Amino acid sequence: MYSNLEALGIDVGSSTVKAVAVDGSGVILWHHMESAEPRVVPQVDHFLKMVSEKFGDISGIPLVATGYGRRLVHVASKQITEISCHARGVFKQLGHGGTLVDIGGQDSKVIIISSTGAVEDFAMNDKCAAGSGRFLENTADRLRVDIDKIGKIALSSTEETYISSTCTVFAESEVISKIANGIAVETILKGLHRSLTLRIVTMIRSLGSLPPLMLSGGVVKNPAIRYMLSEETKEPVVLPDLPQLMGAYGAALIALT
Repeated sequence: MYSNLEALGIDVGSSTVKAVAVDGSGVILWHHMESAEPRVVPQVDHFLKMVSEKFGDISGIPLVATGYGRRLVHVASKQITEISCHARGVFKQLGHGGTLVDIGGQDSKVIIISSTGAVEDFAMNDKCAAGSGRFLENTADRLRVDIDKIGKIALSSTEETYISSTCTVFAESEVISKIANGIAVETILKGLHRSLTLRIVTMIRSLGSLPPLMLSGGVVKNPAIRYMLSEETKEPVVLPDLPQLMGAYGAALIALT
């Protein structure tokens, strides 16, 4: 049992659910992540049960919820947008502002963070999955490629084929057509990563990039995304520890205040 637990954050995303427990200084004491279940409330209850088994009675511990399903976390003291939470988490971890790119399962966001940690501006793509992790997952499944390996496979290709469709449904049809025309899987994957990256770079340029370029979200573990974002923006990329947890971590930090 830990007696120095001071706050909890939970990020109910479209693909995964994450929880973080912190002490009074914002140090992460515990974290957990699972694939998102269709029924949010029982899954959140399961997370809270794990926390109570680890730390004891948590009835007085403040909890902030964020993410796609944050409004379903009825036990939360506050429900805060992912933009505020990711900005808070990344700023705490890295200690500076800049341009934060968060690529989630359902959407992608670009957030300008000031030198004091405030959100100055943001852009968000939530209209089509073609700018998100789901875009990569669907195509990986179609190509029968392990999602954890697609970035490495994409970077192994010396060629890439352009994916012009901006909708994930039409992009899948385009991929099928390219397969039928004998284009190599790695070449298709490289073009697919380029397509997603260029959509994000368009958002970055619409805001005006503030160096450095920082990344959060599960998709940024993909080496091709990191490489191409750096290549297209001409900026080195900076990752916090545990980039997938930045939303939940930021929520826990906000719960401390």
